[in-house]
Amino acid sequence: MHMMLRRSGMADLVDLVIEDARWEALDMDKLAEKAAGATLKIAGISSGYEICVMACDDARITELNGEFREKPTATNVLSWPAFDLSPDVEGGLPTAPPPAESLGDIAIAYETCAREAAEKGITMQAHVLHLIVHGCLHLLGYDHETDKDATLMEELEVKALASMGVDDPY
Repeated sequence: MHMMLRRSGMADLVDLVIEDARWEALDMDKLAEKAAGATLKIAGISSGYEICVMACDDARITELNGEFREKPTATNVLSWPAFDLSPDVEGGLPTAPPPAESLGDIAIAYETCAREAAEKGITMQAHVLHLIVHGCLHLLGYDHETDKDATLMEELEVKALASMGVDDPY
């Protein structure tokens, strides 16, 4: 297994861990940084935070999904927020994160992401941006468990993606 941590400077928002070399061809460090930055901007969150993104394969995300969610199947993206920022009311805004270094961790699976992009007829890069935006919103306390929460989260995803020139995925 090929694993590498990339961090080019202290101002970076994303710590990227590449566990599958296929991610190298996508320039994942730039995609992750771009998606995370757009998400925080759209959500009105200032800089000074870090997010760890692990670019792995389906086998690894299946292990993680089984361990943390008791669903031992592959999925496209998982997130582990550092804080519970969930809103008190359905469709409400999450609490702002406290001053801290890390907002949490995100894992993204290569095969599932590639398959979904092909099925949707979009580029792998566009789908990766969407999934990282989605994961970042989970780190910020957004969810899609109810219709009101899903609507709010999707609106923010669409705005963040539009700011990067990516079409509405819905």
